Amino acid sequence: MRPHRPIPLPLAGCALAALALAGCTAGRDYEGPPVAAPKAAVAGAFVRAGDLAIAPAPAPAGAAWWRTLADPVLDTLVSRALAGSPNVAVVQARLRQARAALRLERANGAPKLDATALYAHAHLPGVDLDRSGDDEAGGGGSDDLNLYNLGFDASWEIDLFGGHKRTVEAARATLDAAEANVADAQVSLSAEVATAYVNLRDRQRRIALGNQAVAMQEQALALTRQREAQGTASRLDVRRLQGEVDQGRADLAPLNAELDACLDQLATLTGEEPGALDALLTPPAPLPLPPAALAIPDPAAMLRQRPDIRAAERRLASQTARIGVAEAARFPRLSFMGIVGVGGTSLSDLTKLDDFVAVGAPQLSWSFLDFGRNKARVRQAEGVRDEAEGQYRATVLAALRDAEDSLSRFRYGRVAVATLARAKASSDEAVAFNDQRYQAGTATLIDVLGARRQQIVATQRLVNAEAGLTSDYIAIHKALGLGWTTPPATPPRE
Repeated sequence: MRPHRPIPLPLAGCALAALALAGCTAGRDYEGPPVAAPKAAVAGAFVRAGDLAIAPAPAPAGAAWWRTLADPVLDTLVSRALAGSPNVAVVQARLRQARAALRLERANGAPKLDATALYAHAHLPGVDLDRSGDDEAGGGGSDDLNLYNLGFDASWEIDLFGGHKRTVEAARATLDAAEANVADAQVSLSAEVATAYVNLRDRQRRIALGNQAVAMQEQALALTRQREAQGTASRLDVRRLQGEVDQGRADLAPLNAELDACLDQLATLTGEEPGALDALLTPPAPLPLPPAALAIPDPAAMLRQRPDIRAAERRLASQTARIGVAEAARFPRLSFMGIVGVGGTSLSDLTKLDDFVAVGAPQLSWSFLDFGRNKARVRQAEGVRDEAEGQYRATVLAALRDAEDSLSRFRYGRVAVATLARAKASSDEAVAFNDQRYQAGTATLIDVLGARRQQIVATQRLVNAEAGLTSDYIAIHKALGLGWTTPPATPPRE
């Protein structure tokens, strides 16, 4: 057995120098996102909240904001959508890809060790020369050679200037962005399901009221035809009522088409084929209404928890780290390669462990003359990072605008509902008054039917306004990104 040989001094010196330089990290550290909305960065109320009844927003506890609408069917639909939606499956698959990419980048920083086994057989022709000077040359014979070898080879690139560290940092931020994208998809999906469900119940109610109105119009038309036959009504009255009946029937056609579209939309949102939910949703049910008090956070909390803002911030962090990756490529690279093997021309040579081949070779490479290629890559990475910062600012401003718009629509939607509710109450009183007059003989049945038709029209307008109010309530939750817990994001830099 050969004695162990110490590492040569130059090789040891290279290793120590590499470890000393490994603490250097190219590029600048990420300092957090910029302050995109200074006035909203501090706690305070939203401008468009107005006189809304606002309750303190509780800590988010899972994806359950829709439960405040107190509709079991809606709860079932959202649960099925979150479990079966292909859109959520897409972003979850991207999340798994990002996790695998982070594991890969971390593994790339470790040494690489490969095992090799080799067998080779060579048939070499032999040549015999006539050394007596005769003109005739003789030749012949051949040699066979076998070669056996077992060995290991290892390679390791030292992260001298932090290029690999920045790569891992970028992959980590990309993973965080993928997690935020999953939450964003869930927020959007739950809001889309809830909105489609509200539209479904709105269309069902308006179709039922429309059928009642058409039935009353047909009854009024029949009475007018009787009066025309008796000479107490004109042909013009009959034509006018006939036109109202036809118009009422025509108004029902698009509502029925929209109802079918809502059924198909809800089915596909839950990951099922159109028609799969007809048995569940065809029976009419009341329209869900928002609670009296609205629980919303302050703008600063929204900026911390809205998923698309978190995703944009993490993309900015990732692109900032990639500048360091490009910067590190401008400096020298140090790698180590080692080979250890045993072998020979026979199988027994594989057991002679004292006869081995060992090679250790450090390699230093530096593209110091690349005619500006690496510098251009750094400028490109800086441009991509600046683009990500611009996208972050745009996302924050769009989120604030979305929240303010939805709060404004909800505020004035409540005003519209209250106004139409008073109009509905007035039509109810008119129906009761006309019923009394009809019982007293001072009003005709046509007068009573006319009042009831006006009552139905007022009810339809109120139902439509209530559906719009609930949709605005849903839009608020989507705009605020409520109901999804995540680790706290990096605070904005000053």
